Amino acid sequence: MDAQTCLNKLEYVGVLNFATVDKYGKPQIRNISAIHYEQQSMYFFTARGKAFCEELLSDGNVQILGYTKYKEMIRLSAKAEKVSEHEQRKWIDIIFEEQPYLSNVYPGSTREIGIVFCIRNAEIEYFNLGVSPIFREKYVIGNAGITKKGYEISKNCIGCGKCMKNCPQRCIVPGKPYEILQEHCLHCGNCYEKCPVGAVKRRGVQNGTE
Repeated sequence: MDAQTCLNKLEYVGVLNFATVDKYGKPQIRNISAIHYEQQSMYFFTARGKAFCEELLSDGNVQILGYTKYKEMIRLSAKAEKVSEHEQRKWIDIIFEEQPYLSNVYPGSTREIGIVFCIRNAEIEYFNLGVSPIFREKYVIGNAGITKKGYEISKNCIGCGKCMKNCPQRCIVPGKPYEILQEHCLHCGNCYEKCPVGAVKRRGVQNGTE
């Protein structure tokens, strides 16, 4: 698995969930299918008058989620960028050609109300629930970074094995300290709750925030 394969799978899914936060701090989510895929990037269309467009222009942060029939979850965390004005028409025409239904929604010149955004930098999380043990991994496109999530076991581990015994995916192995196999971790937190000495820590936590 790699970043490009994840993008290919999202293209196969077709309709994706795009999540943003509005100006009141409330989460918003939309189904978007007006998408064109390039190597290591994606372009998508919306109308300038939509609140979705306003949120993207003011902040740009977006999460995109797709779920395949094979129980694969693929999530992109990215910053969407407006395509330059002199390239807007080019990408609008490409998206409308690939998605013929759009001509019914925006017939003729009304497509000019649209605006195209591009994602070139994104953190991609791949999570497969259809295998045992589950499998997860992160990739990037462009210059995005990787955010640590889940749990890890610190040097305070006393080797009692309670974390391992209570792990639903059996992804903890003995050692000094015990080790969580991150690619199979469910992020459920059972090891964190069961550790008698608090040796299990959340990954990526700084100053009390994650």
